Amino acid sequence: MDHDHSAPQHVHHDEARAQAHAHDTSLNRLAFTATAHCLSGCATGEVLGLVIGTALGLAMGATIALAVVLAFLFGYAFTMIPLLKAGLAFGAVLKLALAADTISIAIMETVDNGIMLVIPGAMDAGLASPLFWGSLVVALLIAGAAAFPINRWLISRGKGHAVVHQHHAH
Repeated sequence: MDHDHSAPQHVHHDEARAQAHAHDTSLNRLAFTATAHCLSGCATGEVLGLVIGTALGLAMGATIALAVVLAFLFGYAFTMIPLLKAGLAFGAVLKLALAADTISIAIMETVDNGIMLVIPGAMDAGLASPLFWGSLVVALLIAGAAAFPINRWLISRGKGHAVVHQHHAH
């Protein structure tokens, strides 16, 4: 006697595929949100660093260094402030921010500054120039796209912003 088991298996396979798709969509959404959040902190620090460095007449290397330091500070701060407001201890929050953001910010800053340096005239264009601001926007968008896969990979393994997200959920 042959029994046709294909129908229940087919339904189960479709459910599994739907669950896998929902998981991937959820993972991509969380990774995108984490990357955008990190990018907002990086961009804030980057812009402030470039504006301050230019206003003070710092050399290009010093201006970039200031922008990178401020990008890390703001990137970490954007992660830490909501967790501190939620009542977590500073030491725990600092560890979470360092674990969640360091790789992402490092990738973003490397890509962003590398692009700014290779676009002819972008760093010398000055703050009033559309070339400077247009180059910076393009560089930051590409930097965010470069950081997305590592953020997704970390989150899929329960690391990075997945840990921060768990604390936001509570």
